[in-house]
Amino acid sequence: QVQLKESGGGLVQTGGSLRLSCEASGRTFSLHGMGWFRQAPGKERDFVAAISWSTGSTFYADSVKGRFAISRDNAKKTVYLQMNSLKPEDTTIYYCAARTGGSLYSTGPAYNYWGQGTQVTVSS
Repeated sequence: QVQLKESGGGLVQTGGSLRLSCEASGRTFSLHGMGWFRQAPGKERDFVAAISWSTGSTFYADSVKGRFAISRDNAKKTVYLQMNSLKPEDTTIYYCAARTGGSLYSTGPAYNYWGQGTQVTVSS
């Protein structure tokens, strides 16, 4: 089993920045990659960004490309999501996820483990 603990959400004004963190614990040696997703109440879960645990390769949704950056610290078993130029439409709950298979371009069902989510609110 792998446990994921997110932190770093909060309230920020339009154009501001936030950094989300996701620390993995447990059987982390089994992980191939990690990702960030977001989901508003009553809406579908959307992919945000993904990173390969071994190579550090990254992949982004078009909606955040150029504004968000995903990175990882293997020693700390932590993945980060740096969010810049935030917009009100970025407001929602962000979830960290980890997968033991699939590829960098895998969608949500390929992810085995999920965090509890952290709220990001961008005021206009």
